[in-house]
Amino acid sequence: MSRRGSDLDPSAFSGLTVAITGGARGIGRATAALLRAAGADVVIGDRDVAQLEAAATELGVRWHPLDVTSTRDWAAFAAEAGAVDVLVNNAGIMPLGELLKESEEVTRQIFEVNTFGVIAGMKALAPGMVERGQGHIINIASAVGRVALAGGATYSASKHAVVGLSEAMREELAPHGVDVSMVLPVIVRTELSAGVPETRGVPPVTAEQVAEVIAEVIAHPVPEAWVPRWSQPVAKSAQLLPRRLQAVVSRALKADTVLTGADTAARATYEREARRHP
Repeated sequence: MSRRGSDLDPSAFSGLTVAITGGARGIGRATAALLRAAGADVVIGDRDVAQLEAAATELGVRWHPLDVTSTRDWAAFAAEAGAVDVLVNNAGIMPLGELLKESEEVTRQIFEVNTFGVIAGMKALAPGMVERGQGHIINIASAVGRVALAGGATYSASKHAVVGLSEAMREELAPHGVDVSMVLPVIVRTELSAGVPETRGVPPVTAEQVAEVIAEVIAHPVPEAWVPRWSQPVAKSAQLLPRRLQAVVSRALKADTVLTGADTAARATYEREARRHP
């Protein structure tokens, strides 16, 4: 059951300024809605300005255009946001396909958004947190950042990078009073996963369910949180198995074909948008 902002403890969110990237739709929008209802001052950024403004107007939050690959955009966004207590690095893209057939432009675009966009966000907003001696950065990674899947090699690699970045930056920023967390969802029913089949035994989650976990991590910081929560120990236990057994488990769950088996027709609109260069 989804939680409303009124179900959250207001003392954990009232007075907080939360910046969310990719806030026009999906996980970003759902998180903005939940935190705003809980009393936080929310500012969202997205490169789709029309959708961003519409979402901000409906949710009653602040907004500013943001292409996370642009340091100039990040500087303007930071100036608009002011003193940010929590940064949710959520913006991401997931073009699918075989690596050997993927254009260099698409490969670079995935890393520019999913990895360098996260780095740019931390560089833009973490210094202010360090100066104030407090803050929290939440990087939205993915389950494939821990368990890679064929058909999305570059996406998996970009999210693996976010996992490593988050772990390293947690150590770097901890002495300055700044927490760093990562949230790793399984398949989320948003535009990004259009046409992607379900993994046997691991049903997809909603953007609202991911938002709930993000809110929980803000209230009670942890280094790593999966969505759904129970998938974390299952995935990590499976990784302890010998490679041959891991392959057997993957085939049994149909995880080995979850991305390669995506419906290309159902993904056509998303793929065109995701592959669009700024």
